[in-house]
Order: sequence, then C-alpha cells, then structure tokens
Amino acid sequence: MTSVSTALFAGALMGLGLFALVRALFPARPGIAARLSAMDAVRQGNGVSRVSLVTTDEHVSPLRQRLGESAQRFYAARGWELRSTRADLALLARSFEGFLATKCLLGACGLLAAPILAAWMSLMGWSVSLTVPLWSALLVAGVFFMLPDLQVKRDAAARRRDFRHAVGAFLDLVAMNLAGGRGVPEALMMASSLGEGWAMVRIRDALANARIVGITPWQALGQLGEEVNLDELRDLSSALGLVAEDGAKVRQSLAARAETMRRRELAEVEGQAGERSQSMLVAQLLLCAGFLVFLSFPAAMKMLGS
Repeated sequence: MTSVSTALFAGALMGLGLFALVRALFPARPGIAARLSAMDAVRQGNGVSRVSLVTTDEHVSPLRQRLGESAQRFYAARGWELRSTRADLALLARSFEGFLATKCLLGACGLLAAPILAAWMSLMGWSVSLTVPLWSALLVAGVFFMLPDLQVKRDAAARRRDFRHAVGAFLDLVAMNLAGGRGVPEALMMASSLGEGWAMVRIRDALANARIVGITPWQALGQLGEEVNLDELRDLSSALGLVAEDGAKVRQSLAARAETMRRRELAEVEGQAGERSQSMLVAQLLLCAGFLVFLSFPAAMKMLGS
C-alpha cells in the first residue's frame, strides 16, 4: 500500500510538471472576458481622462515580479478581476503582482510543508512515515494560499476606518474654508494641505493630479473613492458635482455630511464597546465558575471517598 501511494504521488507530481511545461511553451489565447475588458478599457480611455492614484510602497523582488505578472495574465485571461481585492491593495499601497506572487509562493510552501516536516523528523531519528496523503498536502496548500486574502481584508478594514475618520475631518476643513470666502477648488486644496496623515496625503495627491490631467477636483475624489472602495468619497464627488457653483449649499451639505459621519463613527465605537463589555462579562462568569469548582472540589472528593 505504501509503494502504491508513493507511485501515485510521484505520478501526480510528474503530470503536474508536464502540464505546467506544456502551458508555458504553448500559452493559451486570451479568453472572451479578457478581450471584452480590454475593449472597455480602450473605450474608457477615449472618453474622460482617468488618473491613476494607486501608489505602491512595497518593494517587490524581480522573481516575485515575474511570478506576479504571470499570475496576473492568468487571471486576466479568465476574466478574474478581483475588484474588492484590488481596492484593498490600493488602500494599503501594495501591488497586485506582489500579492499574487505571495499567494503562489505560500501555496507552494504549503504543498511541500508536510513532506519536508516528515523528512526532518525522520532525520532526527523519530519513526515517521515519509509518505504523506495527497489530500492533506493539498489542504495545507489551499489554506496557505488563502492566508494573504485574509490578511489584506483585515488590514484594509482597519485602514478604511481610519480613512473615513480623515474624510470627516477633511469635510469640516473644507466647510471652514468655504465660510472664509474661498471657492470650491481652492477650499479643497487648502483643506488637504492642513494635514500630514497618510489619508490627507492621498487626497492631496489626487487633487494635485487632477490639475495636471485637466479634470475637476471632485472627479479626482470620485476616482480615488472608486480605487480604494470608499463610499464617502464617491458620495462627496457626486454632491460637489451637483452644487459646485453655490458656495452656501456646498458648505451646508459638507457640514451635514461631516455631522453624519461623526454620528456613525460614534455609533460604531459604542457598538464595539458593548461587544467588549459582553466578552468581559463572559470571561468574568467563566472565572467565577472555575473558582466555585475549585472551592467545591475538595469537599466533593471527601464526600465521595467516605
């Protein structure tokens, strides 16, 4: 049975290697989804100019860059856009190619983790079978492959919450500048220059790029909201596009939006505090139950022994 499992595992690896070699030598043609997305990109390029606001602070090695580009072409040929993941990566200032390369490398490490661990334990003198079931190796590889997605979603949720807080402060600053007599573009640029946080820097860069490519500042804010998947920036862009000529209406609208965002943040904070209070109450009840068991255990053992 052991020789049969070893032969099956070796045959599966050989078949996988041959399949990868054939696909590398004869790459598949782009699918219909990839062609349609390319046509949409060309059609959008002939219309309104679009600013690329994704800034990457991550250093990607040449090997990871090539692996990520290959994985990205594989995804594009099948029409897998992963828009939510791209928005999270744009918010975290990470590259999509580096993310895909990390997923592939972690999956390969998970596939080889069990055999390497078994070989190491055998070298240490422990009696361990060197044959590992294929389903267990594939399961570990699948778990490792999904770990970057979970990390990106967790980090992006925290970063998006901070971005919302910065947008609320930005709205208050814009309303103050409008009350001082400035126009909407000048008020937006002046408000973004008053903060040095990473969120204000992203907003300031978006407004500066809008001047270069010749679009309105609220269009740039809308594009930034699309790229980082932030509803507050998209709503702000729509509102400014509708009432950009009337300074009084803009000031009232921004003040109302800032107040709504503050109330929403306060409600979220209160909800999180309530959840933590409930978890602390459960922990205290478990501690009291354990203490009662500790007190009653000697008496119960004495009664049972007698």
